[in-house]
Amino acid sequence: MDSALESNKRTAMAFLKMAFLERNPEEAIRLYVGEYYRQHNPGVPDGKEAVIAYAKQRAGDNPNRTMNFVRVVAEGDYVVLHIQHIFAATDKAYADAPQGLASVDIFRFENGKIVEHWDVLQAVPAKAAHSNTMF
Repeated sequence: MDSALESNKRTAMAFLKMAFLERNPEEAIRLYVGEYYRQHNPGVPDGKEAVIAYAKQRAGDNPNRTMNFVRVVAEGDYVVLHIQHIFAATDKAYADAPQGLASVDIFRFENGKIVEHWDVLQAVPAKAAHSNTMF
């Protein structure tokens, strides 16, 4: 596979780990984000400072959260991550998602750096209408 695609995959995962799990969004921005950061999550403003503030708030609310990268797909300038988010009972998100969250995060890259982000989040239900999982 194209080495740029593999590098972009590693960058997208490293960015989320550093920003949200290691609680170091400033360094994640410095290392992995390009000249700008365009945000498509309607609850987060555009820009690097906004994503730093958001990551700090989410990491502070959910200090025991873990992420399992279930699928990583890269094509052209895009990386798509299918992620299982797991929370501890003491995490704020646990109240709304005791079974965790499923997310799809899409990153657009320019010159090997993240410049744009979309995400879709869904709580994992305790029961489903089928025996398939969300992962």
